Amino acid sequence: MDFRHTMKGRRALSAVAITTGLLITVAGCGGGGDGKSDKGSSSAPASATSGSSGGGTPSVKAPESAPALAEVKGGDITLTITKAVRDQGDFVTVSGKVANGGGQFWIASNWRGDERELSGNGASLAGAALVDSKGKKKYLVLRDTQGRCLCTKFDGGGVEAGQSADWFAQFPAPPAGSDNVDFQVGSMPPASIQISEGE
Repeated sequence: MDFRHTMKGRRALSAVAITTGLLITVAGCGGGGDGKSDKGSSSAPASATSGSSGGGTPSVKAPESAPALAEVKGGDITLTITKAVRDQGDFVTVSGKVANGGGQFWIASNWRGDERELSGNGASLAGAALVDSKGKKKYLVLRDTQGRCLCTKFDGGGVEAGQSADWFAQFPAPPAGSDNVDFQVGSMPPASIQISEGE
């Protein structure tokens, strides 16, 4: 009996020792320390490694944002225009960001315009305009039959301190050839922009 139990114990210990040895061997062959790698065994996709620089660590490049067409400041508020596109249907869509660099909540009330028809739009870009100096014409934000502007309405009435918000506004398109215009809203300085053709 004792001999049989002893043999079983030795077999179990041998199995554990062999398994441990195999695990250590496999872990040691996992590739990593000597800097040499098998060209066919790369697990990273080719697109991820194409942007890497030295070291073999893949780097993912963030998409580059388009440069701003214009940026103006009015107190703590920075208005950035990133796009002004002439779309099919004979209108222009202008878009960008507004950033509140101050320490208090900014209320966009003076951006909604003075017209009675626009008062229902609340804090919005309803009072924005495009000014075509060449054609001597001012284009107001498009609106529907109920006076709602085709523009951004700010949630909560404005922008929190230290935050920014995306915005857009749509206007009737100036005639072809009148691509250099000024964007005006509220008490912000005019921003000179160039309208591009939509795709």
